[in-house]
Amino acid sequence: QVQLVESGGGSVQAGGSLILSCAASGRTFSSGAMAWFRQALGKEREFVAVISWNGLNAYYTDSVKGRFTISRDNAKNLMYLQMNSLEIEDTAVYSCAAARPGRGTFPNYEYAAWGQGTQVTVSS
Repeated sequence: QVQLVESGGGSVQAGGSLILSCAASGRTFSSGAMAWFRQALGKEREFVAVISWNGLNAYYTDSVKGRFTISRDNAKNLMYLQMNSLEIEDTAVYSCAAARPGRGTFPNYEYAAWGQGTQVTVSS
C-alpha cells in the first residue's frame, strides 16, 4: 500500500500561483499513474489531472487546462501540481491519489490510495 502526503497549499490572490507536492511512501511509486483531485466546500470531489507512471502523459479537466501542470519525479517519490493564474473557483481541498495497479488505462483509473489533502484558498 502507498501512503500519500500533500503539502504546499495556502492562500493566494486571484491570478497568483502555487505549487502543490505529494510525497509517496510504501509500494513502488513509479509503478502506477497518479492524480490530483479537489473538493470545494459543499461540492463533490472533482478530478483535476492525472499523470502516467513514467510522466510522459498528462490529462487535465477542462477548467484547469493551460493553467495547471502536473509532473512527477519518480527518483524522489514526488508528484507536483503547478497552479498558475489561480481563480476564486479553484478554492478547494486538493488531494493526491495513486492508481490501483493494473486497473484502468490512461486517463481512466481506479484509485487505491488518497492523501489527507491540502487547502488552497484563492481570494479576490
